[in-house]
Amino acid sequence: MTEEMRKHYLEYGPFTYPGLYEEYFRSLPDDPSELGHLISHQIIHRVTLREGNKNANFDLRYGDMDRWPWYRSECQDDIYLTAPAIAAGLFRLDGRGFVPDRAVEHKLVLTCRFVSVLVTSIYKAKGVPCRSRAGFAPYIGENSMDHWINQVWLPQEGRWLTFDADGFYEGFPMPVTQYDMEPGQFDWSAKAWLDIRSGKTDGARFLYADGLGTNGLRSVGRYLVYDFHALMNHEISYVLQPRFMEPLLFRGESLPEEDMALLDKLAELLMEPDKNFDKLLNIWNTERKLRDLTSPLVG
Repeated sequence: MTEEMRKHYLEYGPFTYPGLYEEYFRSLPDDPSELGHLISHQIIHRVTLREGNKNANFDLRYGDMDRWPWYRSECQDDIYLTAPAIAAGLFRLDGRGFVPDRAVEHKLVLTCRFVSVLVTSIYKAKGVPCRSRAGFAPYIGENSMDHWINQVWLPQEGRWLTFDADGFYEGFPMPVTQYDMEPGQFDWSAKAWLDIRSGKTDGARFLYADGLGTNGLRSVGRYLVYDFHALMNHEISYVLQPRFMEPLLFRGESLPEEDMALLDKLAELLMEPDKNFDKLLNIWNTERKLRDLTSPLVG
């Protein structure tokens, strides 16, 4: 890792800046598995809540979902968009902070992107380079589902440790080493995009969890951009997308060849983000199309 890269992955972005929680984040566990276990006691995934936690061998490892207050939102992604917002929400419900015995009714219902943002913020606060990554998890469900994970830098080993802190996976027949993922255990967006474009796969197995069965380039293209933004310390949420990609993402229409070429080039660079760090940073600072974002409130 170059010094420029180290400084970059220590910098906070608008979603990871911890504000007044910086000192508290430093007090949390350093070990990824310890930290992941602790965070998993604070947060419920909306699928877990919907299924009543009874899809997991009825062991209720996330708590008894019948205790969830009926009047609270069943998905709070739009409420707790940033790391300090998540921390504030947890402290509001239980003043002890991040505790392993948090009651179900005092947890937050958040999806993987928000867990990843929180983890990235915590490690940056500790002075450890960390980054969120957006891609697809072949170990979730029958297909490869859209998913966010983390990478934290291990200076002693000179490598990124890839891990998934979004739940308790131990004890399940899941083909993944959760807190030190091996090559091939996660489907990177860049490879998925290039494999579809080259005809190596039709992309049907790469699903976007919108409940509509969205897959292929419509799904992977979205996460290709998410991964790029995450690597640039700008971990945008699901409601944001590049304006120029809207015909593809929302209507399944073809993009002009120059736009597809831009996404192909981005994917090629993202195949090796460390080796191509300077080129990716240059695209980030010069290519407006990839940063001109729309959302429900920004048409």
